[in-house]
Amino acid sequence: MWKSTPERYGCIAILIHWISALFIIGLMIAGFIASNMTDPVAKASILRIHAPLGTAVLVLTLVRIGWWLLADTRPADSPRIPRLQSIAAHTVHGLLYVVIIGMSASGVAMIYMSGAGEILFGTAPGPLPDFWNFTPRIGHAVFARIMALLLILHVGAAFYHQFILKDRLLARMGVGK
Repeated sequence: MWKSTPERYGCIAILIHWISALFIIGLMIAGFIASNMTDPVAKASILRIHAPLGTAVLVLTLVRIGWWLLADTRPADSPRIPRLQSIAAHTVHGLLYVVIIGMSASGVAMIYMSGAGEILFGTAPGPLPDFWNFTPRIGHAVFARIMALLLILHVGAAFYHQFILKDRLLARMGVGK
């Protein structure tokens, strides 16, 4: 039950997946809203949630990687899935990990280099800096757009399997039977 079987993900993997998914969607919404805000007080309020939530996603991702490396194995690919489709799925999953880690690293670097951490979470007064003046902001923006594309591919593929092929793929992740 805690660990995966050849047909289904275990409770730990499912829990990490869905919590991460919720947090990532929240981060994407908050990040895109904050990036277009001109009100510095409102922007700081959003970033006070965005930054710790991003850190939580990084921790969950590292726990997930550790879980796969040390404690669990993923269910086998369905033999009915064509090889090219399986390669595409593994590529998207791998890129999701890379982008999550890249976004986290660029976010931490941006907060550190700009001194915004003291403004957001410390006692330093003053307005937020213009994050575009710091190189990690470019990477963060690029990763955000790649993440959006990967999420569309990932969710689209899951829906394709669930509703077009009707192969109950989502049941492997705890949705349905």
